[in-house]
Amino acid sequence: MDTRSRQLFEAAKEHIPGGVNSPVRAFGAVGRTPRFIASAKGDRIVDVDGNELIDYVCSWGPGILGHAHPRVITKVKEACEDGLTYGAPTQKEVELAALIAELVPSMEVSRLVSSGTEAVMSAIRTARGYTKRDRIIKFKGCYHGHSDGLLVKAGSAALTTSVPDSAGVPADYSRNTLVALYNDRESVEALFQADPEGIAAVIVEPVAANMGVVLPEPGFLEFLREITLRYGALLIFDEVITGFRLALGGAQEHYGVVPDLTTLGKIVGGGMPIGAYGGRREIMKMVSPDGPVYQAGTLSGNPIATTAGLETLRILKEDPSIYARLDEKAGQIASAVKESAGEGVCVNRIGSLLGIFFGPDRVKDYEDAASSDTVRYADYFGYLLDRGIYVAPSQFEAMFVSDAHTQEDVKRTCLVIQEYFSGKKAGRG
Repeated sequence: MDTRSRQLFEAAKEHIPGGVNSPVRAFGAVGRTPRFIASAKGDRIVDVDGNELIDYVCSWGPGILGHAHPRVITKVKEACEDGLTYGAPTQKEVELAALIAELVPSMEVSRLVSSGTEAVMSAIRTARGYTKRDRIIKFKGCYHGHSDGLLVKAGSAALTTSVPDSAGVPADYSRNTLVALYNDRESVEALFQADPEGIAAVIVEPVAANMGVVLPEPGFLEFLREITLRYGALLIFDEVITGFRLALGGAQEHYGVVPDLTTLGKIVGGGMPIGAYGGRREIMKMVSPDGPVYQAGTLSGNPIATTAGLETLRILKEDPSIYARLDEKAGQIASAVKESAGEGVCVNRIGSLLGIFFGPDRVKDYEDAASSDTVRYADYFGYLLDRGIYVAPSQFEAMFVSDAHTQEDVKRTCLVIQEYFSGKKAGRG
C-alpha cells in the first residue's frame, strides 16, 4: 500500500543521498520504508500518514524530557523573538558554560560548537596541542562522529596502522589513529608500550552506545585513567550520549572516573544542534584566542540552542528524581525482554540506555555485538513498529527512555514485547 512516507522517501532520493540526511534513518538495516515524522509531543511521534508511535529513539538521545517540553518550547519561542543568531557573544553562553562546569566539574572551561562531531574533533586537536604528540587511541566499535581521523577500523591486529573506514578519507588522515579493543586492557597496554611517548590521548565512550549498548567491564575505565597518567597522555570521555543521561554529571559521575577532556552533545542542546568540549583550565588555555589551537564556528553558542540547552539542564537539576524514574521504566522494559525471550537474546542496560542483541548470550565488546543476528532484530523491529512502538531501526543503536514515557505506555510496550517472544516460542511469525 502506498503511503505518504513512501512517496516522500522516493521524492527525497532525487535530491538527498539515499533519501535521508543521516544513514540509519533509511531503515536499510530493517528492510522497511522510513517513517517521515510530522510532529512529536511527550513520548509520542506522529508520522505524515497520521500513525502515532511510542518513541524510544528520542531523536537518538536528546529527548530525555520527551518531545516539546512546555518549558523548553516557551523559552525557545521567546528567544526566537530576539533573533536567531548574532555571531557575537551572548549572556546565555556564559550561563551555559557555568552550568556545565557546575554539573560536570571536570569541565572547568568549555567551548561550545554545533555538533558532537565538532566537539570530538576539537577535543582531539586540543589534546594534541597540549601534549605535543600526534597519535590517539580509539576503540573498535566506539563511534565519535564522522571526522576523517576517526573513521577507521583496526585491521588485522590492534597494533596495525588504521585504515580508513569510509571512501574519501586519505590513509594519511588516519595513520595517527590507533585502534584498541573495548574492555581489553592488553590491547591498550600493547599500543602504549609500542609508542610510549607518541600517544596524545585515549578517547572512549565510557559506555559504548554505538554498537548497541556495551558497558565497561569493572575496572576498565579506572585502568584507562591510570595508564594515560602513567604515559603522560590525556583521557577523553566522549559523553555525547551519556552526558546528563546516566546522571547529572554523566558517566564520569556514575563511575567515579575523571577524564582530562569531555565532549558533549544531544542533551546539552535540549534538542537543538549543539556540542561542547571542555576540561581542565590549563588544557583549555591551549584553545584560541588564549592559545595556539585554532577552532571557530559561526553558529557556535547561538542563542536558540543555548536557550534550549539551559532550560533542559535546569529542569534536570531541579528534579534529580527524574533519574530514578528513568531507571525504573527502563528496568521494566529490560525485564520484559529477559523474562519472555529466553535464550539467544542479550539485554544490556544502564539507567535509561538499553541494548537488545539477538544471538550472543553476553555482549562485552565489538566482536560480540557484531555476531548478533540482524535478521532477527529486523523482525522484532517490524513487529513493534506495526503495533505502534518505535525503536531504533538498527541492531547497533541504543533504545532510549524519556521522562515523558508514562507507566501506561511502558506497560503496553512490555506487553507487545512479551507477545512477540511468546509468538516466536509457539512457532508463529
